[in-house]
This record gives sequence, structure tokens and C-alpha cells, in this order.
Amino acid sequence: MNDRSIILLAKNLLHQFVVDMYTKLESTRLDYYRQKQSNIHVKLYQGIMDSVLAGETNGCSIGKRIVLPASFIGDPRDMRRRYLDSMELVSQFGKSDFFITMTYNPERKEIQDELIVGKLLQDRPNLTTRVFRAKLQDLKDQFFKKQIFGKVATHVHVIEFQMRGLSHEHLLIIMKSGYNVTNPD
Repeated sequence: MNDRSIILLAKNLLHQFVVDMYTKLESTRLDYYRQKQSNIHVKLYQGIMDSVLAGETNGCSIGKRIVLPASFIGDPRDMRRRYLDSMELVSQFGKSDFFITMTYNPERKEIQDELIVGKLLQDRPNLTTRVFRAKLQDLKDQFFKKQIFGKVATHVHVIEFQMRGLSHEHLLIIMKSGYNVTNPD
């Protein structure tokens, strides 16, 4: 790997650049939704939501609310939709057979071998992310393609970040009938 990239040598400036670019993109998305409120049918929500949330009875106190579409990632409507989708999978396919948590390990040989002397893991977020994603893909291939425990009916997963910024994934797997994990009692 060519470790001479000016961006990768920037250390904390790289982190600041990534955060700034993400903020600009997210601001652009939010501005778009603010400008396109008529397409989201904001008039259906406007007065009702303001009145309910504020407990107002005076019409002049009601302001203008920006409504985000349910597809806006991280919005409460998006989170509720994801939750309900997950609960529907459980109601349709039954209880989960596996609940796996995969945690990023910063001491992995693949990562340590690529670090130049004097560099810290925090200096190479691209490296740590690539290794985590590769290991995660391998885990999913073991379950879904190689079917090491049998045929999978459905699954749900979420990637989160710990306090130190380390990635980890929660994976809930429901097996097809006949491949379920059973208690031998």
C-alpha cells in the first residue's frame, strides 16, 4: 500500500476535513428538504403537530415546522420505521436463532502490519474501516452464502460505534424452518 498519500499523512486534519465535508453534505440535504416542503405534504402536518407538541390553543402561536421524509436517515420517523420492520420480521419468521455482536479489534495483525512506525490507529481511519468491513463481509458470507449453520430465512443488522470510535455490528439471524437452533431438553 502506498502510504505517501498527503491526505493520509494529515492526521487530525483528515478527521476535521471528513467531518466538515459530511456536515456540508448533510446541510445540503436538509436545505433541499426545507425548500421542497410542498412535495412532502407539509400542510397535512403543520398545524396539528405544532398544536399537539406545544399544547397551544392560540392559533397565532403556531409556527412553521420543517417535516423530513421518513426516508431521512436518523430521523425519528426513519428509526420508528426500521423498528417496526424488524418487529414484523420477528412476527413473520419467529424468534431469532442467533444474535451476534462483532467488535472491531484494533490489535488485528492486518492493521498493525500496515501501520508505519510512529503512526497511530487514529491516523488511519481508512485502514481500520476497510479491515472491519472485510471481516464483517466474511462473517456474512459464512452465514448467508456458505450456510455454515443452515439456511437463513432473514436477518437484521446495525453498525454502531463505541465511545472510542471503534466499529461494532449487531446481527440478528432467523433460520429457516428445520434449521432452527433448538434446546435439547
